[in-house]
Amino acid sequence: MSAPDLPRIAVGALGGTIAMTSADGRAVSPSLSAADLTAAVPGLATLADLSAETLAMLPSGSLDESIVLSALAWARAAVAGGAAGVVLTQGTDTLEESAYLLDLFWDLPEPLVVTGAMRSPQAPGADGPANLVAAVTCAAAPDSRGRGVLVAFDDQIHLARWVAKTDSISTGAFRSPVFGPVGRVVEGATVYGATVRHPARLALPDPMPVAGLPRVALVGTHLGDGGALLDVLTETGRADGVVVAGFGAGHVSAAMAEAVGRAAAVMPVVFASRTGSGPTGRAMYGYPGSEVDLLARGAVGAGWLPPVKARLLLWSLLLTGLGGGVAEAFADRGRP
Repeated sequence: MSAPDLPRIAVGALGGTIAMTSADGRAVSPSLSAADLTAAVPGLATLADLSAETLAMLPSGSLDESIVLSALAWARAAVAGGAAGVVLTQGTDTLEESAYLLDLFWDLPEPLVVTGAMRSPQAPGADGPANLVAAVTCAAAPDSRGRGVLVAFDDQIHLARWVAKTDSISTGAFRSPVFGPVGRVVEGATVYGATVRHPARLALPDPMPVAGLPRVALVGTHLGDGGALLDVLTETGRADGVVVAGFGAGHVSAAMAEAVGRAAAVMPVVFASRTGSGPTGRAMYGYPGSEVDLLARGAVGAGWLPPVKARLLLWSLLLTGLGGGVAEAFADRGRP
């Protein structure tokens, strides 16, 4: 295809390992722009008519909800300007969270694909170029339309709702526990399996507030946890909502359950499973701290959503004024 016949793909860069270099090749930090990234990949320009813009130059741990929603606005503008798809590059540590937050609000049919790298460009076997090729291929494919936000990594395609970083250093770090990837990039083309259900996207406030964004805490429980930290959040009013990462199918100790009840009396409380795979329970166990007990105390089960994504959903519900429908929203969005 000639350049005018190629699909227009916008590439936005937020930083991360894919953009990190160093003068001595050792400890790296973000330094490469979006233009640097796209120009360095052989053959990338033959896949799409590319535009590239640097949106941030940060390690992913320094991203926050406001930055991600700014990237969302940029992606919308790119599509409005004629892009057939959008690719965002960022660090991998929070990629699963950023992708899901984008997915909650991305209501366009054009693909929005997130990718990154586990090895910096100067490392032997750097995976960034291959991941960027996979992401652009995915964003340019007509059969990627209408699938929400996707994550392209290691030639696999994942739904943002289920993908997780499951290894700290492997180039195959991203998996979708239980449900698996929805597709692959094979010989320069996307191949998808079964279609999937997409819950309706949320609508951002217009205008977006510049201050007073929701404060949603994520509290992990542990052996011997009596709920002291959760009580501090409840008593000081430092949170507008809480997600508790519980044992097994969302269980906590009897003492922590009491703290959950106190918190649920003043703000939304969601319990999720810290296991990394599988849903919260609904009716199997009935002891103090079980799912039946927590539900009776006013908490809401996260379903199949892991704690970090349950937190983002609760944050988004509070942002959009849907805090009164937390149970209904998790019943819908926490299932396959």
